[in-house]
Parts: sequence; structure tokens; C-alpha cells
Amino acid sequence: MKTTITTSLLLLAATLMDTTASAADPVKLRLRSRQADTGTGSKVVERTATWEPAKTAVVIVDMWDSHHCLDSKTRVEEMAPSLNAAVKAARKQGILIVHAPSGCMEFYKDRPQRRRAIAAPNVKAAAEIKWHNQNADLEPELPVKPGCDSRNDLPRWKSQIATIEIGPNDIISDSGQEIYNVFEQVGIKNVIVMGVHTNVCVLGRPFGIRQMVYHKKNVLLCRDLTDTYHRDPGRHFEGLAATIQHIERYWCPTMTSRDLTGKSAFQFT
Repeated sequence: MKTTITTSLLLLAATLMDTTASAADPVKLRLRSRQADTGTGSKVVERTATWEPAKTAVVIVDMWDSHHCLDSKTRVEEMAPSLNAAVKAARKQGILIVHAPSGCMEFYKDRPQRRRAIAAPNVKAAAEIKWHNQNADLEPELPVKPGCDSRNDLPRWKSQIATIEIGPNDIISDSGQEIYNVFEQVGIKNVIVMGVHTNVCVLGRPFGIRQMVYHKKNVLLCRDLTDTYHRDPGRHFEGLAATIQHIERYWCPTMTSRDLTGKSAFQFT
């Protein structure tokens, strides 16, 4: 079994390289970040970048099939079709897709996408792989604190929401070490992070933005395909925008799904 899985990983790497080699162009991205600006706090900085698909991965964070918070679940359901469209477009361009629904690995234990993540040779990382809370040396407190803004007694999640398709060459893992192993195995240098929740798991997970920055990856948040988790329903989207601005200022640039799909960026109704 181990030989079969190792062979599968090598075939995955070859598939990604072959797909990229046949692609006409690298992926062109429009990046938005923020810099300190005395008097106004920060100013928007925009630039373009081109990334090689074979060196790029999308990490989908905690897009679960349920959530104890009703409004969080509802927003995931609304966002999921657009996220799936972006993932399909990225996959078609030769970008590796990582499905990371935390706490759901038992559901996927027999999937080849799960076994490939487990089988990747272990690589010791320079940065400790763990949950990363606020780093006071690099950032102030987040603009919104975590909390449920609605009914708070729904059943626990069991898997990723079924709306998001899992391709044959994708990876399934909720382990920061496994994901790092796969990235080193196939040469991933660039990471696009999408999913929920922006102020908690997207930033803090062992495969989230802070961790990828510590790994010295080129990191982007897909800002239209994310959502925050906080207590003020009347100011929810204001809080989401403020959290995205925080990330742009202190952690990494952002992009929109338009750069992958060629269609308008997603907006919550």
C-alpha cells in the first residue's frame, strides 16, 4: 500500500508539471495590500503578479457542511458555489487544490486524496507548525472578536460542504504538517487561501495565513471568498472588510476570484 501511495504522489507531481507545461500563460493576479500612511492609517497599494501554476496551491479552509452558528452556515452555503467555480478554474490551470475541513478526516479516510496527504514524506519545517494566534510583534489586535451572531445550537459538521467538488488530483488534509509535506514534495511556493473564518481559522490554523507566511510562502487571501465570525450582526460586513484590511496591512496581499474565473467577484446578497 505504501509503495502504491508513494507512486501516486509522484504521478501527482508529474501531472501538475505536465498541465502547467501545456498552459499558454502563468496565472495573472491583481494584488491589493496596505501600507502605513501617516494621518490616514494606511493606503491601498495595488500591483500585478504572475504565478506558475505548478508552484501554486489553493487551500480551502473549514468550508464545513454545518456550523453551530446559523448565520455562519447560511453564508457558507451562499458562498460555496462561487468558491467551487474558482476552485474548478484553478484546477483546470494546473493549480493544486487542498481541501482542509478541520476535524473531518474520518469522513475521508478511504479517499485517495486523503491517503496521498498522509503518504507524503515528512519534512521538518523551519517554522513550528501549530495553531498561531495574534502575533503582537507583527500586528495589533484584530478589529473583530470571534463569536456567533445568531442561533448557536446547530449540529456539528461532519465533512466539507458537498457543493465543493473534490478532483482526482486534489489533496485532503487538516494537518499543517501533512500539507507542508505535500507542498515540499511537489514544489509549492505560492498559496492562495480561501474559506472561513477570516478572523479565526483562515489566519490561525496550522495551514492558514500566518503559518504560510512563517513558511516563507508567497501568500494571498482570496478576499471575496471568505467570511468572518463575530458577534455583531448589524455590522457583520463592516467587520469582514476591516479584517481583510488588517490582513492586507500586516500579513499578505489579497486578490479576488475574478483572477481565476474571469467573472465578477462574489458578493453576499
